[in-house]
Formats: sequence, structure tokens, C-alpha cells
Amino acid sequence: QVQLVESGGGLVQPGGSLRLSCAASGIIFSRYIMGWYRQGPGKERDLVAAISGGHFANYADSAKGRFTISRDNAKNTVYLQMSSLKPEDTAVYYCTAALSWNSLKSGDYWGQGTQVTVSS
Repeated sequence: QVQLVESGGGLVQPGGSLRLSCAASGIIFSRYIMGWYRQGPGKERDLVAAISGGHFANYADSAKGRFTISRDNAKNTVYLQMSSLKPEDTAVYYCTAALSWNSLKSGDYWGQGTQVTVSS
């Protein structure tokens, strides 16, 4: 059984930082591209960042310079370090796993999501 379990969300003030984690089980982790998507209130689910098994990373423009995606293949875990957070970063953040970049948006597997709220 495949599971993606996100953690690390919460309430943070503007300008603050958070690190999200996603622990995967039931897959050969290193073979999968791991991605973070987010869905804000009344918005579509959009890509934030993704990283291949070989650590090639891709970022949405909104994340460049503020967020860093990384992975530890030995721990089957992908991380999203977020800094300089803004109220518009408020969303549910989802972890996804896909075998190809083309299938990342549909995702082979999804986590349950973790809420990030940026507010003073």
C-alpha cells in the first residue's frame, strides 16, 4: 500500500519560515519524481516545486528564491523549505509522486495535504 504522509504545516507570520516533509512508503522512492502542489482558497491546485530522483529540481516562479525542495532517498522523504512566507502562500500543500514529468500534474500518488497559513 502506497502512502505519502505530509507534515510540518501550521500557522506562521509573514516573513517566517516552515519546512514541510513528506514521507513515502510502498514505492521505490528513488524512481519517482516528487512534487509539492498547493491549493489556496478558491484556487486551482498548482505546482510549487518538484525534484527528480537524481535531484534535478523545478520551481514555480512564485517559489523561486524563497522555497527549496530537497529529498533524502535513504529516508524516502522529500522536503520543502519555505522562507519569506507571504499571506498568498496560504494553502493546503500536497505531496505527490510520479514516474515521469508528464504525469506529475495528475500524479500517480497523492498525500492528504497539510495546511499552511501565513497570517499576522
